[in-house]
Amino acid sequence: MSGDKLSFFEPGTSGKAVLLVHGLTGAPAEMRLVARRFHRRGYSVYAPLLAGHGDTATTLRRSCWQDWLETVETAAEWLARRNDAVFAAGICVGGKLCLMAAANAPMHVDAVALYSPCFHYDGWQVPRYQSLLSQHLSWLSPIPLLGRLSFKETPSLGIKDTRMRRMIAGLSREGILDAFPAKALFEMHRLGETVKARLAKISTPTLIVHSRQDDLSGPSHARFIADHIGSRHHLHWLDDSYHMIHVDRQHREVADVSAAFFEAEYALS
Repeated sequence: MSGDKLSFFEPGTSGKAVLLVHGLTGAPAEMRLVARRFHRRGYSVYAPLLAGHGDTATTLRRSCWQDWLETVETAAEWLARRNDAVFAAGICVGGKLCLMAAANAPMHVDAVALYSPCFHYDGWQVPRYQSLLSQHLSWLSPIPLLGRLSFKETPSLGIKDTRMRRMIAGLSREGILDAFPAKALFEMHRLGETVKARLAKISTPTLIVHSRQDDLSGPSHARFIADHIGSRHHLHWLDDSYHMIHVDRQHREVADVSAAFFEAEYALS
């Protein structure tokens, strides 16, 4: 288990655990609302800090997606040694890392929940220039200058509920950054391309939860995964949240739908 000050673990009583993975530039603190809901159901919950995160943009730039994945794989293995079943849930990049961890070591992850999956930023609130850059990262990434740039968060922070938005805005002390380093976006793109290439061979049952109002990632990303993943899966739509569905108005529904999916898959195993 990680020894940093930002990760958190709460032991449960059911013999089952949920691994919760934060998003790009995020931190474990953003997973606490859904963690609390899972924990009330008896699950152990573990939210590790991804490699390169929780410090500064400079630190994040020094990491790559393989470093992030190693964090998730190590956490999944740690939980698997101590529980009868391990489920992994992650927001955006965190979800893709969960999927990759399950693909690489299916014996450690029994089911996955993807929250607001995203391969590039194309939501209705993303500036046009940023959306175009996000969609063409494969040929932009070799340009050294671009790697040193950063892109500010959208004004909404991906959250429709204004009260929750204020709460997340105050979490900089918990390791959450307020801008996306371009280098990290390049790594997000590389991770996404790797996930796409492996979707058809993934066997781990997968829940996909996405909001039709997602301001950063359009619904096409969720549909793409549902259309191409090789495993048993379910696509659940939300209608009153933006991108950060795990902290927005429907975070309780997100956790409850996930728990129901996990329990159904556990019963089939």
